[in-house]
Amino acid sequence: MYRRYFAAAACLIAFCSCTDRTPESPLQKKVDAYAVYQIGSPYMDGLTDNGKEVLNLFRMAADEIDHIYWQQSFGDKSVFESLPEGPERSYAMINYGPWDRLDNNAVFIEGYGERPAGARFYPEDMTREEFDAFDDPLKLNPYTLIRRGEDGKLKTVWYHEEYAESIDRIARYLESAATMTIKESVRNYLLKRADALRTDDYYESDLAWMDMKDSKMDLVIGPIEDYEDGINGVKTAYECFILLKDLKKTDELTKYIAMLPDLQKELPCPEEYKTFVPGTESDMFVYDAIYYSGDANAGSKTIAINLPNDTRVQAEKGTRRLQLRNVIKAKFDKIVYPIGTILIEPEQQRYLSSDAFFWNVTFHEVAHGLGVKETVNGLGPVDVALGNESSVWEEAKADILGLYMVCNLIDKGEIPLISKESAITTYIASLVRSVRFGAAGAHGRANMMCYNFLKDNGAFERNKDGLYHINYDKVPEVVAAWAELIITTQATGNYMFAKEYDTNHAVVPEALSADIANVNRGGVPVDIRFEFVW
Repeated sequence: MYRRYFAAAACLIAFCSCTDRTPESPLQKKVDAYAVYQIGSPYMDGLTDNGKEVLNLFRMAADEIDHIYWQQSFGDKSVFESLPEGPERSYAMINYGPWDRLDNNAVFIEGYGERPAGARFYPEDMTREEFDAFDDPLKLNPYTLIRRGEDGKLKTVWYHEEYAESIDRIARYLESAATMTIKESVRNYLLKRADALRTDDYYESDLAWMDMKDSKMDLVIGPIEDYEDGINGVKTAYECFILLKDLKKTDELTKYIAMLPDLQKELPCPEEYKTFVPGTESDMFVYDAIYYSGDANAGSKTIAINLPNDTRVQAEKGTRRLQLRNVIKAKFDKIVYPIGTILIEPEQQRYLSSDAFFWNVTFHEVAHGLGVKETVNGLGPVDVALGNESSVWEEAKADILGLYMVCNLIDKGEIPLISKESAITTYIASLVRSVRFGAAGAHGRANMMCYNFLKDNGAFERNKDGLYHINYDKVPEVVAAWAELIITTQATGNYMFAKEYDTNHAVVPEALSADIANVNRGGVPVDIRFEFVW
């Protein structure tokens, strides 16, 4: 799909030889806008030598995952590795290609055109009509690529066939780790995950992962999220997280698992949209992250995870919500709090809270496991009915329902030590953090829709100095109204409405552009990039 990168290599080198490499260059400023965070964990000290060796095998698997993801998102990584040290090379490595993920995929290296909507999942010259006419039941499978055969016609190719060499190495790393672990649940998961990678059938390994509750370490690995696929929103990208559990904080979250059915019943929507029953075996675990690779490491860094995505597993076992506490804290300290102190009026800045940020993030992930999974009018699963809008609306749902649930649980005394004002204030500051990413990706468009709905319906306004004044009394009703609209759109599978609403409301208003400019002038990082200390 990115065949052009071969032809552009010479152009790249010529461009780099004459580019200003001083720290003041615009591209160097973009690199510097990612605050360096040394990612590690004190829990490493408590691991046995055997445990550390298992982690080393995990890391080797993660690096191979990174290799596959480069192929999915761009192509040959060596094109950029061959560049001299400088901002072009650094920024390409942050973005996994020549397109700025936090600036609507703008090209930042000469010799490249617009980023193809379908990444490398589809032929670049494929038309919508051609795909629709392509008669193959596997064409919408999340683990197949669309390629052209020798006759020029479309065909499907399984991931495990296209990336066979890398997949074999990853599977062997996991199998070696399985022989070393003393935890039977971990061994079972690793062996089943190795099989899954070789067959692209992840159901059994997802169940095994949900049963792996007694391990101090965790490994999220495989083709998981579909945000890279801007054509159909179904093709998944490879990623990996290596995690160490925070046992104390995890114990604190245990009580919320039993609340999931009641939380589903309390959603602000008609009763006919509440029929999904979340599994009560769901987990809420807190971790320190120690390594990211692939999709997880591209551009903006993930702070929480909610998996598996397979609705069969969700119905049977629930989901696992993984809060990456060290990364959450880093983003609050380096980004959310500084944004709040620049944009929110002084009297309300006292409500900015890292604990509130943690709870908002936690229940964002809880919300992914609630709501509607199947349309109520026979259009099938929500993600199929909404197509390439499904990820945008799912992220918007999780975002606003997360705040809705946090506020309700604070009212009930179930979340201690923070106020609704803290949850709301921190949420709005975090929205601005998110919309700085632009509206190119699902998360950015979802957050932009959330921001505009809250603003347009009076949840916050500007005071005489142009700073945000939050109307705390009005926020709950606005949040509930937005949540109901999202759930209704999902439940009815109304793609045309979803697309039109996204087009009209996932836009940055002029006043917000000025706010973002103020934040940028204040030197607030746009995100973080990792320096791995292990």
